[in-house]
Amino acid sequence: MATKAQCLHLTAAMLCISLVLPSFADLQRFEHPAKADGRLSFLVVGDWGRRGFYNQSEVALQMGRIGEKLDIDFVISTGDNFYDDGLDGVNDPAFEESFSKIYTAKSLQKQWYSVLGNHDYRGNVEAQLSPVLQKIDSRWLCQRSFILNTEIAEFFFVDTTPFVDDYYKETDHKYDWRGVLPRKTYITNLLKDLESALRETIAKRKIVIGHHAIRSIGHHGDTLELIKYLLPILQANNVELYINGHDHCLERISTPDSPIQFLTSGAGSKAWRGDVNVKRLNSDDVKFFYDGQGFMSVQLTQTEAVVVFYDVFGKELHKWEVSKQLYSAM
Repeated sequence: MATKAQCLHLTAAMLCISLVLPSFADLQRFEHPAKADGRLSFLVVGDWGRRGFYNQSEVALQMGRIGEKLDIDFVISTGDNFYDDGLDGVNDPAFEESFSKIYTAKSLQKQWYSVLGNHDYRGNVEAQLSPVLQKIDSRWLCQRSFILNTEIAEFFFVDTTPFVDDYYKETDHKYDWRGVLPRKTYITNLLKDLESALRETIAKRKIVIGHHAIRSIGHHGDTLELIKYLLPILQANNVELYINGHDHCLERISTPDSPIQFLTSGAGSKAWRGDVNVKRLNSDDVKFFYDGQGFMSVQLTQTEAVVVFYDVFGKELHKWEVSKQLYSAM
């Protein structure tokens, strides 16, 4: 039984927590501090879970090599973690066969932060969100939407599948909408929480991750629902990068009407050669497009960002660097 002193200490601690919790507490927060010298490095891979097939194992091998070279802090998955229909439960062997036994390099034994893709929604969504999987492989962390604070940047992971109208009309596939319905309420609350979080953060860098592209010239193209509902919030709150998967390619798009860099890393296994919007391929907005397998790395400091895309052989395909001025309070 707790003593009176212990109870008072617990009450005080709870009071302190309640005072520091921001108004966007509905989105769960995780902390992953940058290195002591202020650097942060991570890899991004999407659309990968195929038990090693379609060159998933080869991509994983090169991720391990680049991960070691960059001394990465974590890995981000942009969704479609398990094909074709997600997991059927927490004991589905696909979890280990497509994740634990594939990404075996020492450098990849770091925390993985994952969002759900549309293929994940075709299975048992609750299984991927379950802490049981973390007991099987402690690297795994998957939530619908959440915030990751790294001190030099905040990452906002957004559950984009419920936004897409077509999934509710499909007859060929069943989706696990538990926790999402009623849809309008779910999306409204998510957008409200995200907008509050982006507005109230003091982070110098804001990065948003979702499964579906806002801008893409790949197979699926732009996601109109995200352009309508999500993009205005990102633009109004000075988001620097929007990172996604869904299209099985690598690309960087930057449009004149927005400072946001739209980065696609959805080439973790099966790719769609030649499946591209040819009319937009030579557009000035498209800074880079590759219709093969690969992944992406990001290196951040307070003032610099370096994004590199790699193919299945670990060859550097495209590099983008930017510096930003830091303004100190007077």
